[in-house]
Amino acid sequence: MATATERRTSVLLVEDEPMVSALAVEALLEQGFDVLPVSNASEALRFLMSEAPIDVLFTDIDIVGGMDGATLAQRARELRPDLSVMYTSGKRYEIEHLVPVEGSMFVPKPYDPTDVGHLLDYLVAARKINQRTKTNGAH
Repeated sequence: MATATERRTSVLLVEDEPMVSALAVEALLEQGFDVLPVSNASEALRFLMSEAPIDVLFTDIDIVGGMDGATLAQRARELRPDLSVMYTSGKRYEIEHLVPVEGSMFVPKPYDPTDVGHLLDYLVAARKINQRTKTNGAH
């Protein structure tokens, strides 16, 4: 849990199945995350182009909105190079043919939202360590 002086990790959740989205949102909120749920790539891009604080993009690969989750993740990294990315899918073909962005993670559906929370924490921590390493190495 975050202290009063720390900002909670913010997750942009892209999931077009309302039941899955509701369960994930509830579980992540209970684990102390700020969650911005959207149902398509277009809505996700609006958040990514705004000043909204977003630490992690957690996207289903098979979504509506003009692009799939893999393309959304690539576009998200163009907009926010330090954004952590986690993908999910229940379709084997999508899993096997995914070309992920660097440093991302994949969790297959169905997933346990509590496990996802732990993986999101890990992903954000790893990204912060990587950023510090790059910054310290630049001196």
